[in-house]
Amino acid sequence: MTLDLGRCVFCDACAEGCPEAKIEFTPEPRMGGNEPSDLTVREGEEEIVRVRASAAFSRLFGRSLKMRQVSAGGCNACELELNAVTNVNFDVQRFGIEWVASPRHADALVLTGPLTRNMKEAVQLAWDAMPDPRFIVAVGACAISGGLYDGAAGVDRGFLERVGPSLYVPGCPPHPLTFVNAVLDLLGIA
Repeated sequence: MTLDLGRCVFCDACAEGCPEAKIEFTPEPRMGGNEPSDLTVREGEEEIVRVRASAAFSRLFGRSLKMRQVSAGGCNACELELNAVTNVNFDVQRFGIEWVASPRHADALVLTGPLTRNMKEAVQLAWDAMPDPRFIVAVGACAISGGLYDGAAGVDRGFLERVGPSLYVPGCPPHPLTFVNAVLDLLGIA
């Protein structure tokens, strides 16, 4: 039995419907991954490190990471949770991680939503405006796999197929701690 956290909307219906209680949702916030396959949970599998720290990212961004968020057709739930990472409860700025208003000042492009055709050009423009070195973070089931909109006529995921994310943060929406832990793990910040 496997569960793909990149497609899961965390509705809890599978846990309720599983008579053997093989599926259990826990409060553990460390769920991010470097690859989509890192988000697959397998029966009997011990806890594994899903986000591997990158020495290059740590060297480049470990003391100062600037992120630009683009909502690519989602419902705004992920955006609300991402806004919360800067409040007093989560305070991601204490680690030198900040949101910026312009992609020209950003190191990471944080994508939410399924990537609709209407946002195709905007996402590409934001990416093209970012200076190297840069990377992508896919946040939420919609950005990771298309979520509930996977296969819809209005969705064009070609950008993510061309420019793969370096970090995947699952959830629908992800908890702010899930996002913070995934970014800190990627940067190797304890």
